[in-house]
Amino acid sequence: MTLVDSSVWIDYFRGDKTGQTEYLDLLLERSEEELGVADLVVFEVLRGFTNARAQREAQALLLSTTVVEIGGLDNALSAASVYRRLRAQGRTVRSPIDVLLASYCMTHGHLLLHRDADFESLKVLGGLDTWPH
Repeated sequence: MTLVDSSVWIDYFRGDKTGQTEYLDLLLERSEEELGVADLVVFEVLRGFTNARAQREAQALLLSTTVVEIGGLDNALSAASVYRRLRAQGRTVRSPIDVLLASYCMTHGHLLLHRDADFESLKVLGGLDTWPH
């Protein structure tokens, strides 16, 4: 499964053309490849809409993908360990949700589609497969 980070969804809903949004378009067109979104990413994306109609349309698209819950206890413990390992290397990730998402992808072997430098810091630990690679 490919999980999509809020950085890509936000660009997508703004109409920004990036390599990541073009890849997302491709994934949305393909029915044979499973596409997912994390519950907390749904929150991050939908909280930014000011237009109710656009928010409803975005919500419908997000919920048409596989939604995974990343905020449970097991993943929280795993993410805390990941965060501590990063801090020991002198690296800081700004968003706790990014750490939870990366930890979930690492644990479950999912590809992460993103446009966020924090994930590059998380990749140094190994085990995080991202697009772009």
